[in-house]
Amino acid sequence: MPGMENVSLSLGSYSYNVKVGNGALESTGFLVNRARLDGKAALITDSNVYPLYAARVARSLEDAGYEVSTHVFPAGEQSKNLSTVETIVGEMAAAGHDRSGFVVALGGGVVGDMAGFIASIYYRGIPFVQIPTTVMAQVDSSVGGKTAVDIAAGKNLIGAFHQPRLVIADPTTLTTLPPRVLREGMAEMVKHAAIRKPGMLLTLRQLADEIDLGFSLSTIERLPQIIAENISIKARIVEEDEKETLGVRAFLNLGHTLGHGIEASVPYGSLLHGEVVSLGLRGALYLSRKHCGLSRRAEREILEALEALELPLQLPDSVCVEKALEHTRRDKKFQGGAIRFVLLEDLGKPVLSSAVTQQDLEEAMQLLTTPVH
Repeated sequence: MPGMENVSLSLGSYSYNVKVGNGALESTGFLVNRARLDGKAALITDSNVYPLYAARVARSLEDAGYEVSTHVFPAGEQSKNLSTVETIVGEMAAAGHDRSGFVVALGGGVVGDMAGFIASIYYRGIPFVQIPTTVMAQVDSSVGGKTAVDIAAGKNLIGAFHQPRLVIADPTTLTTLPPRVLREGMAEMVKHAAIRKPGMLLTLRQLADEIDLGFSLSTIERLPQIIAENISIKARIVEEDEKETLGVRAFLNLGHTLGHGIEASVPYGSLLHGEVVSLGLRGALYLSRKHCGLSRRAEREILEALEALELPLQLPDSVCVEKALEHTRRDKKFQGGAIRFVLLEDLGKPVLSSAVTQQDLEEAMQLLTTPVH
């Protein structure tokens, strides 16, 4: 469509397009039809997003001739579990959904993860469409086909690779987000810049100035291009290593190993995902200097972008370092007890290292208890 950015993922028979444009929600039905999806649509969303956008998306689908049932669950990571999956699957069955239909995931990362997982198992797999409404979901979790739910033993331990048939990102949905949620989503943009496009760090520092005041009209007009640029970075990596068998896709985990350990050690919601990624990035930069010779200049460029976005670079006093380390050691990205850690040799040059030791992890976590100098 005119004025809409398009990012294509070439994955053979699982290829799809990501459409990015201001006002794209109103084109949902048209775009879904162009993606050749048939049957009844199960619109899955959460209690935060439902009152904002569900009616607009459902109306667009209905105007395009689709029958729609809407399924809403309580917002938050605590709902991303098998119990909620069973409830929604039961609702879908009662509403008459069969293998001829499809799922529409409308919301942030939790909605996308869970709705995608439901699509992967319902009638042994039906198509789904991602409509991400947060920065984090638009630039990261909605693209790549990872779907999962949590269990008591850890996050995302039950899941499947199930690529969407279409992703529709409408950056105007970001204008309803509180500043803290906007900032945390941009941690993933900083990560993308660090591993593939260092020049984007300047753009992010400029965007940081507008978050509290509200995006200007000129910025809103530029958001589709900025979002599409980030999606393209992830798309090219996913194309290279769709199922994480070659090590390339692991580059997207820069900052996440320590970050996930910290996130798992604190009560849900006390630190947002992007905030722990920011902390994890600082730790990864320290280890990159130690093992890969990353320059102080390169480290400083990334830290300055995170500082500009007011993302945390020092652990709150409420975080127990030992507990965070314990969770880090359990990270599923460790293979056979060995640590596979993403580091940077330089801006735009990530490597997958096996040189990081348990002592290194302890040093990095201790560093996070101190201010940035």
